Amino acid sequence: MSNSCLTLLPMRDNVTYPASQNKSAIPKQAESDEQLISLWLHGRSRHTQRAYNSDITKFCKSVDKPFQKITLGDLQSFADELIEGELSDSSVKRILSSVKSLFSFGHTIGYLTFDVGAPLKIPSTRETIAERILSQEEVQKIISSVSNTRNRLIIKTLYYTGIRVSELVSLKWKDLQHREQGGQMTILGKGGKSNVLLIPKELWFELMLLRDTVSGEGPVFRSRKGGHLNPGHVERVLKNIAVKAIGKNATPHWYRHSHASHALDNGCPIHLVQKQLNHSSIATTGRYLHARPTESSSKYLK
Repeated sequence: MSNSCLTLLPMRDNVTYPASQNKSAIPKQAESDEQLISLWLHGRSRHTQRAYNSDITKFCKSVDKPFQKITLGDLQSFADELIEGELSDSSVKRILSSVKSLFSFGHTIGYLTFDVGAPLKIPSTRETIAERILSQEEVQKIISSVSNTRNRLIIKTLYYTGIRVSELVSLKWKDLQHREQGGQMTILGKGGKSNVLLIPKELWFELMLLRDTVSGEGPVFRSRKGGHLNPGHVERVLKNIAVKAIGKNATPHWYRHSHASHALDNGCPIHLVQKQLNHSSIATTGRYLHARPTESSSKYLK
């Protein structure tokens, strides 16, 4: 496993080790991500190994990076995806706890220089969604505060389309097509699902002003070196912008949460929001209705 830990580790039988071998038998430092996981699972029951292995495999497939290059931003993006997904609150908490435990272990034995998972908080899922929904006024205040054209359009694209930052940085000009009332983009989302999304007319014309190449292979949002942006870089830039504008550490995923919440608040049918965000289940989209309820039976009590 050279690039990431995408290989499911074999399950071991639960073995009782002599007291003299329990700790001394475990090397102080792993030599690969795969070995780190194996050491972390060492001595646990077969059932626990299976559960933890499943959790870490899900994490590895999502992040797709060597552990030593993973940042807190990567962990937070993974947490956002879980929170938005179809898993129960308890499953989300278990998976994140497993990831935090693995990184803590990796740091303890000297394989990882830093325990990047230590600052990651695991709050209530629904509370997390509610806390990460900006008001429409806050979104507009953030957008108005940005003088850099590329960065301003990154925020507008995230908000008005609801796409993930990983999808945004992967956009190429060939993925965008003109329509009479604006444009459309084709994105490849999680699980290989493609989705065609409409781009509002104003945003479409602004995006076209960014284009300085006829090649369809060129990235829509370029780095200084001309290639695709790094999701972690985008997250750092956008958090700094939001802190200065409204005093909140708003990550790129907050605009996705806000897109869904505002669309539903403004009367958009839930099935259209489901399609826009590429949710496989309408129950996932329904979380945004429950995150900030506007109606309650308690209002009708005398």
